[in-house]
Amino acid sequence: MNLVAIFIGGGLGSLARYGLGKLTTSYVASTFAYATLFSNLLSTLILAAFVYFFQDKFGLSNTWKLFVITGFCGGFSTFSTFSFETFEMLKNGQIFMAVANVFLSILCCLFLLFILYKNQ
Repeated sequence: MNLVAIFIGGGLGSLARYGLGKLTTSYVASTFAYATLFSNLLSTLILAAFVYFFQDKFGLSNTWKLFVITGFCGGFSTFSTFSFETFEMLKNGQIFMAVANVFLSILCCLFLLFILYKNQ
């Protein structure tokens, strides 16, 4: 059952990532990796909300943890894409954009975790 939960969660996370990418690029035309940034922020928010608010308060099983954290958030977050897009920015001489991408992604995700942790 755990493998099924991971499989379904990962598939749904990947579909959500694809949809967010399509939605973002239809509204924002830029060389900056907005879709990846948004995906990583939302994935962090979902993971933190699940861990800090829902898991213990609702007594959710380990299967739900695997579905949400390992499956959905694993499929939805995009560290490999983040790395590739940052490298492409560097390769294309967009040093400021690459550095901004790294700092915004990491600092904003850590800030989200901190805020949710403090408000649990």
